[in-house]
Amino acid sequence: MTHEQILEWSCSNDAREIQLDRLLRDHLGNISWNRARQLITTGKVSVNGCAVLDPSARVHPGDQVHLNPTAPKVGIRHSPQIPLLYVDSQIVVVNKPSGISTVPYDNEERGTLYQQVRSQLSTRDRRTPAPLHVVHRIDKETSGVVVFARTHSALLGLKQLFRKHDIERRYLALVHGKLGPRIFRSRLIADRGDGKRGSTLNPKLGREAVTHARPLEFFQAATLVECTLETGRTHQIRIQLSEAGFPLFGECVYAKAPTSDREVPRLMLHAKTLGFNHPNTEIPLHFTLDMPDDMRTFLEGLRVP
Repeated sequence: MTHEQILEWSCSNDAREIQLDRLLRDHLGNISWNRARQLITTGKVSVNGCAVLDPSARVHPGDQVHLNPTAPKVGIRHSPQIPLLYVDSQIVVVNKPSGISTVPYDNEERGTLYQQVRSQLSTRDRRTPAPLHVVHRIDKETSGVVVFARTHSALLGLKQLFRKHDIERRYLALVHGKLGPRIFRSRLIADRGDGKRGSTLNPKLGREAVTHARPLEFFQAATLVECTLETGRTHQIRIQLSEAGFPLFGECVYAKAPTSDREVPRLMLHAKTLGFNHPNTEIPLHFTLDMPDDMRTFLEGLRVP
């Protein structure tokens, strides 16, 4: 392997996407699966100019993959102890840091939110293994409030609340451009034609997604936005804002975001608020998290004239 390699991948219409670790294996056939994944998780690989730490990330036709084996090592960014916002016998609500997956993408991934919370609960309750069930997920680079169920009945109750959209969900997003108050409505599909998720005008396809955007602060060429979700589709905010011409800072999948004169530490998206009725007691619960330090520091830089 040379010190630096540029890999350009394209494919026919019948093979629109491939996992990043498999792409490295296909182009560098002399390396093992573990080595391919190690290169990715330590920050040696970027896609379209953005570092990608998830070996299961999908690469699409036209994407440019940059491999630099000598790039500085990036460790898994996780908190030694995940902050537990609320714990009882039925549910646990946590503050997810940016940089870790909510759940493992395969049996080899370690340090995920699910694994860390389960380990903490096992230690706390002296019960190994501690039961824990996944209710919803947020992206690896997104921070914020996440709820897990600790019993099967709580899982069913929370799933029902999410299915009926009886959940309050608010996000903070930093976007390129000047975005005023707006309601985004579209039908999201798993493949918009290039292997990526997106919107369709066909009323018979996809699932409706509704996002209410409210500007909180304007910068020279950016807006801090609060997004309230009526629905909770995969990548809903990222897709709808990108398609409308307001991609998030750090967006590398759904739009080629405008370049910034400041290095973006990660996708600028934070799950600020989660509110719901307890699945067993029906007592209203409401959790709100302040903007994390990395986003706050980046915004402070934008305020500097």
